[in-house]
Amino acid sequence: MFILKSKKIIIPMATLLLSASLCACGGKTGSGEPSSDPATAPTAEATVAPTETPSPTPSPEPEFIDYAATLKLDMSTDSIKTKATVRTFVDGDTVHFDVPTSVESTGLLKARFLAINTPESTGKIEEYGKAASKYTRAALEKATSIILESDDSNWNLDSTGGRYLVWVWYKTAEDPEYRNLNVEILQNGLAIASNTANNRYGSTAIAALTNAKACKLNLYSGLQDPDFFYGDAYELTLKELRLNVAEYNGKKVAFEGVVTVNSDSTVYVEDYDPNTDLYYGISVFYGYNLSGAGLEILKVGNRVRIVGSCQYYEAGGTYQIADVAYKIMKPNDPSNLQLIGSGYEGAFVTVDPKRFAEGKVEIEQEDSEGNVTKKEYAYADLIQGTTVSIEDLDVVSIYTTSNPASSSNGAMTLHCVAQDGTKIDVRTVVLYDDNRELITASAYQGRTISVKGIVEHFDGSYQIKVLSEKYITIIH
Repeated sequence: MFILKSKKIIIPMATLLLSASLCACGGKTGSGEPSSDPATAPTAEATVAPTETPSPTPSPEPEFIDYAATLKLDMSTDSIKTKATVRTFVDGDTVHFDVPTSVESTGLLKARFLAINTPESTGKIEEYGKAASKYTRAALEKATSIILESDDSNWNLDSTGGRYLVWVWYKTAEDPEYRNLNVEILQNGLAIASNTANNRYGSTAIAALTNAKACKLNLYSGLQDPDFFYGDAYELTLKELRLNVAEYNGKKVAFEGVVTVNSDSTVYVEDYDPNTDLYYGISVFYGYNLSGAGLEILKVGNRVRIVGSCQYYEAGGTYQIADVAYKIMKPNDPSNLQLIGSGYEGAFVTVDPKRFAEGKVEIEQEDSEGNVTKKEYAYADLIQGTTVSIEDLDVVSIYTTSNPASSSNGAMTLHCVAQDGTKIDVRTVVLYDDNRELITASAYQGRTISVKGIVEHFDGSYQIKVLSEKYITIIH
């Protein structure tokens, strides 16, 4: 669990005893006559010897106490309990669990941890938010058994109405005793109080939080979070950016995601949000001035941190990130592109044509004070900029761009109809076969195809943009 810090000696200042001395320029003798040598002239009073300053007294540093180990899971109490397994990690205080259908008919219980509030890591990123999220994941990934416990004899929902308030107990192969994860997070200084005293384990939770503050751990250390960038950009998730893109127009933003496609000085970046079970994406224009090292970071399959300015075009309903940079002499500059990892792939989620064309999704957003708002979005709008797949489209007509002066000369728009009758447009770049021969409309006219591409907003509607011939499969 948490590694204890070595003890330090705190040295308090003792009260100093001041000595009185009457040696001064213009001093007087006992008779009241001026002294001919003020520095050596005797006085009528005895000189008081200076008092020696005492040695500082050591004071012990507060000890870290493992309060999570002092709590014991009692299966005989009146609170409701259930075994669970993790389905999806969300953040430090929210996890989605698989539970018996007798507990939740869908088999999915969205849990909000009682007594704690960890910093944000799924919207606007806050200091120690990622650390709290990593801590929860690490604890539950090694769990051999997980028990969820209500605070009383009911399963209670939080203020959003969609999450259950629970205590999370877990044990591991190394530690056969169940530990209370809520208290463990508090005692490690990775959360602030959230109605902490007013529940089943309130006194222990408060003691754990108090001890974390005394030991100056994480949030209470006064130190910078090593996983947080302290630059001038708004640190956020792609979901936060996409749902509130107008808010960030013209502002410098930073977010993480996977590079899925690189085309025409632009990469597409996407990231998954477990709360909404959706991928969110955006295009990043890197232009022609990015260094070789920067281009290496933006390779397809890399997970990266993007820093740039958000450009939102309200009239067209489009947006992109621009002004990205990489300073090779300052690789750790918070304004730089950063490589997080490699070996990733685009999701290419298979979407239902009717949902793509007509679907609506209601999204909840919670602010820092716990207020929840709901807003309805077009499904296609939410997945704009992400990789998708659509199967079994009948190509009924094709428009080909014919403009020799344009880089799009020879690009096609395939007007398609899905098997359920839904109309879907597929826009291609200029396509070539393996022999570098131009692929024309005759290759697809009257065919049934499946496509992979990027969701794009064009002329008031949404279409699938295909960036390579390998992403069009002719079925028959």
